[in-house]
Amino acid sequence: MYAGLRLGCEFSIMIGVVQRGAAWVGARDDDQKERTMSLDAGSELPHPKVKVHAPPADFAAQAHVKTREEYDAEYKRSIADPDAYWSGVAAQNHFFKKWDRVLQWSPPFAKWFVGAETNMSFNCLDQQIAEGRGNHPAIIWEGEPTTDTGEPKEIKRLTYSQLLAETCRFANALKLMGICKGDRVTIYMPMVPELAIAMLACARLGAPHSVIFGGFSAQAIADRVQDADSHVIITADGGYRRGGVVPLKENVDEACKLTDLVKKVIVVQRTGEKVGWVEGRDVWWHDVMRGTSSECPAEPLDSEHMLFLLYTSGSTGKPKGILHTTAGYMVYVRETARLLFDLKPNDVYWCTADIGWITGHSYVVYGLLQNGVTNVMYEGAPNYPDWARFWSICERHGVTKFYTAPTAIRAFMRQGAEWPAKHDYRG
Repeated sequence: MYAGLRLGCEFSIMIGVVQRGAAWVGARDDDQKERTMSLDAGSELPHPKVKVHAPPADFAAQAHVKTREEYDAEYKRSIADPDAYWSGVAAQNHFFKKWDRVLQWSPPFAKWFVGAETNMSFNCLDQQIAEGRGNHPAIIWEGEPTTDTGEPKEIKRLTYSQLLAETCRFANALKLMGICKGDRVTIYMPMVPELAIAMLACARLGAPHSVIFGGFSAQAIADRVQDADSHVIITADGGYRRGGVVPLKENVDEACKLTDLVKKVIVVQRTGEKVGWVEGRDVWWHDVMRGTSSECPAEPLDSEHMLFLLYTSGSTGKPKGILHTTAGYMVYVRETARLLFDLKPNDVYWCTADIGWITGHSYVVYGLLQNGVTNVMYEGAPNYPDWARFWSICERHGVTKFYTAPTAIRAFMRQGAEWPAKHDYRG
């Protein structure tokens, strides 16, 4: 547990507009050897062969953190009095009941905002609407399939009011199935709006979700279902990837042969592929949503109530379920998203991570929606139908903040600068 404020992107890169104070950006030496450096507050200058890119003065002037000195001062304040610091940060969130104690710390265990009651879904949706952002776009989604001219066949836009309505409808559908606070719900879906809606609906009810990356196998699904003691899976008939269809429902069907825990499978009709069907267990998303109310009060939840389980990949052994509780995670991801990406009300932000990973949980869904900005979601591969796809999305939707992974950057670099050069980002 670390109580101080520490900002850093350890495994991903922001490119494009990064509106914050002076930053040290590592670069390769002439001999192509990777150099590392420390970004600790108060640290010395980096290795002399590391390039330092200071932002223009007018660029830094409008940032939340304008200078390295401001960052150092804020960091030191967070270390000197963590309770006061995080109490001030948490004051920006909505709590049904205020905390009795900011931090209860008994190494290695930490409890944040002890005695408080809140709800992540409420902070992502209801609170944003209460602050006047009901008609502001919350999600711009683009599907992978394209026309013969390379234009996307599907684009969907959801305002904060529309996202709240869909979330409430699905939360009510879950309640009709008997899902309530404490029940664990497994989610195995493509990158479609229904994935975010499902997460927000679970959070609204206090039903912890376990999102599984859509590239994982039937055995991986069964292992996680068994460990989480989950009786419901939300999936899709399939998802598009590099022009093909990932057989998600088929994988779920195989997983259900490996465990007897699953009683309900909710299926989004995404591709129209013919899928296997088990009567009494399988139900279509559009059928369970039919006739449900667009109003569903958010459940006041204890600060330490489990928000979600997220399992490690299992590449080094048995997958481990990491439990994230509600209030501490909620406050942390809102504030780190605001400062790391220097979020402003009219930003159109895009994190290319899959929601199946923690980066997607934090910086596609929960951290971004709490800041009331517009969030871009894309279903498919970065090189479909060609290597211009990411850049065309940025141009088409007016992306102002773009967050992606070093592996993606290296792949783009190998393809050459002509692909991004084809597009205009000035808008």
